[in-house]
Amino acid sequence: MEESGFERAADALLTRLLEAIEESGADVDADLQGGVLMVEFADGRQLLVNKHGPNRQIWLSSPLSGARHFDPDPATGGWKDTRDGRAFADVLAEDFPALAGAPLRIA
Repeated sequence: MEESGFERAADALLTRLLEAIEESGADVDADLQGGVLMVEFADGRQLLVNKHGPNRQIWLSSPLSGARHFDPDPATGGWKDTRDGRAFADVLAEDFPALAGAPLRIA
């Protein structure tokens, strides 16, 4: 994926994720700035999602699943974990409810 395509796809993912978090009704503070989405939960734990341009990856730091890197997956149009092949949306669908007590649906 060339850089401009990565930037568009990564920005779209971060925007959709922020919207999904806001729609979840969870008691969290979420802020998206400069390609970095930080989510702080009621208990003070934080989840961080950012785009990493040099590697053309989405990076996730979660207090539950740890640090993960995701490459674009042309077959699905999503993002696939470089370590175990799991989809970004699947990882978040497990971690977010465990941290926030509310489901997360990423469109």
